[in-house]
Amino acid sequence: MEKNNKSVLILTTLLCLLPIVLSVTLYDRLPDRVAIHWDAAGNPDNYATKAVAAFVLPLMMAVLNVIVNVGLNHDPKRMNAAPALRLFGYWSIPVLSCILTPVTLFKAMGADIPIDTFVPVLVGLLFVIIGNYLPKSKQNYTVGIKLPWTLNSQDNWNRTHRFAGYVWMVGGLLLMAVAFLDIQGIYATLPIIVLIVLVPAIYSFSLYKRGV
Repeated sequence: MEKNNKSVLILTTLLCLLPIVLSVTLYDRLPDRVAIHWDAAGNPDNYATKAVAAFVLPLMMAVLNVIVNVGLNHDPKRMNAAPALRLFGYWSIPVLSCILTPVTLFKAMGADIPIDTFVPVLVGLLFVIIGNYLPKSKQNYTVGIKLPWTLNSQDNWNRTHRFAGYVWMVGGLLLMAVAFLDIQGIYATLPIIVLIVLVPAIYSFSLYKRGV
């Protein structure tokens, strides 16, 4: 198991760094300033040098991947987490690195990528996938809704995660739906994300107050 964990760590880290190959290929064609963040309407609101966009961003994803892997591998209750969620934890950052870095670079070169649609759809899809597996995850310290009340009670954890699974999947579908509607992004997506986060927490606290 320990050897397998190291292999996954090496493989996922290399995958995080894979976009650097594309960065090297496109570097001379990139503008000096590259947009690395966009507002809810898809307008760039933060820039970096092309060196940062091309090379530092994948490196940051690789570092984050190492941190996540170490946390997952050293959780005393790691086997309680749903296997699908643990796989998601291992592979989500490398996949995002291979998506977000190319999108950033091609967008900087003038590609017509609708960021205001692309990002909500991607985030919504992540919520749907995670929500589907939340109810299958038992009490642990790294994967799931880790609140004082869920960590204190197995019953609270189980009931909160069953409830949150539905909330996250419905919320994810709503995020994907509003991405294609003519609504100012932040006014549609922010309330949904807030509800996805707050509703399960409030439900968990209400269980705690009832002695669960």
